[in-house]
Amino acid sequence: MTLVGHLTDLRRRILFTLAALIVGVAAGLACAQSLIAWMKSVPPADQLAWNIFSPGDAVRLYLNVGFISGVVISLPFSMYQLWLFLKPGLAEEERRVSFMFIPAALLLFVAGLAFGYFVVFRMALLFTSAVAHRLELTETYGIMQYFSFLFNITIPIALMFELPVVVLFLTKLRILKPRMLRRFRRYAYMALVIVAGVITPPDAVSMLLVYAPMIVLYEGSVLLSSRMEAKSLPSE
Repeated sequence: MTLVGHLTDLRRRILFTLAALIVGVAAGLACAQSLIAWMKSVPPADQLAWNIFSPGDAVRLYLNVGFISGVVISLPFSMYQLWLFLKPGLAEEERRVSFMFIPAALLLFVAGLAFGYFVVFRMALLFTSAVAHRLELTETYGIMQYFSFLFNITIPIALMFELPVVVLFLTKLRILKPRMLRRFRRYAYMALVIVAGVITPPDAVSMLLVYAPMIVLYEGSVLLSSRMEAKSLPSE
């Protein structure tokens, strides 16, 4: 395919992805009220009084939940468009293997959201609540502050859960090699400590809950990358 052909195909894939995002956001907005009601009904939110501190808070919450839901809804189609764009440059075996990355990426993303929400977020909220009680402070949560805290924890964790898929994909394309992952392991660990410290409250338990799965994901990525490279060597 010529350069013009690649650019034309890229433009088409971007337009399809944007169209899917618009449809996904529309569906997300339609489901936003039910999703917010569900999140209000499960712990720890069911024990809290939800407040708004400005006239636009409710609207912003509705739009934020709708948009994030729309991104998640459109994610499978968006990843498929990315695969179609890369497909002409891949061999037949590479096409088959890379196509299998799509469901794996979706499952890991959902697993990351679930882990972030049901484990890390709850632990983080318990920690902040314990500090407030120790200081004899009355907890009054603004709805936007609550959801900002929620999204700042769950979304980065969900993205971090994509690490094995990204590493395997780059290994399959021979952009990344396992020895590079091993060589930079100590720097990766330091970077993960910083990430875990940024997205969690400053207590050891919450930070460890995020850091430990990140290490497992990184080492799992190294192992899977090594196996993929070993399988590809005999065929070369």
